[in-house]
Amino acid sequence: MKPVRKAVFPVAGLGTRFLPATKAFAKELLPVVDRPLIQYAVDEAREAGIEQMIFVTGRGKVGLEDYFDIGFELETTMRARGKSLDLLEPTRMPPGSIASVRQQEPLGLGHAVWCAREIVGDEPFAVLLPDDLMVGKPGCVAQMVEAYNKVGGNIVCVQEVPRERTASYGVITPGSADGRLTEVKGLVEKPRPEDAPSNLAVVGRYILQPEIMRILEDKETGAGGEIQLTDAMAKLIGQQPFHGLTFEGERHDCGDKVGFVIANIALALKRDDVAPAVRAFIADL
Repeated sequence: MKPVRKAVFPVAGLGTRFLPATKAFAKELLPVVDRPLIQYAVDEAREAGIEQMIFVTGRGKVGLEDYFDIGFELETTMRARGKSLDLLEPTRMPPGSIASVRQQEPLGLGHAVWCAREIVGDEPFAVLLPDDLMVGKPGCVAQMVEAYNKVGGNIVCVQEVPRERTASYGVITPGSADGRLTEVKGLVEKPRPEDAPSNLAVVGRYILQPEIMRILEDKETGAGGEIQLTDAMAKLIGQQPFHGLTFEGERHDCGDKVGFVIANIALALKRDDVAPAVRAFIADL
């Protein structure tokens, strides 16, 4: 069983829900308190032992690579003023640890993952959607890697959602359960509430075997006319071990404005430097 050393970050989306802000920069650079969404996701991957980050980008997304580069002018100015560079340390990635490929057409999440096939090669890999901000100790991917080292195969992060919201997610057909680990018997993308096999939804984190790339190669379209990652994963069920792990922690859906604002408040309240002022403001409201 090969270790999980690579992670794919599908970050080609236009971020239309956050216009006009995202007209000028990637939505993944929107800050939650003082760190952009992509930083939270990359830190989570690094904590889990991931060595190579693969960004699947689109036009206008060069800022993501610049963010993890050395900011020579900024660092020089800060040194000259006697300021510490500690806050910039997490943004400096070792040479070769970040690679990027282009998704030239918006054909779906499955297509975005397939675009990384040459860099992934024949290794298992993680997929992280930065819109899903996962807060926990250890982090979500670290919890999934721990489970992967026990059972192998494919693992998706699952969360119970209200049944009326199943049409917004991929939903699993659950099998036997062992603690937070649930066997996956089936997967369906965006089922209507009356058709959903459960209320366990797949959210934002995956560990997948490289064989999924050969399935995605066929470019079969599913819900919304897009190439769905869920549909490709469903074809691996029965051929390889497949489990869902219920994440022990908090998930914030930063894909829309309400979830993004809530994430800022929730994480601010965990910070000693800003929590007192935020609590005082909330109390005044």
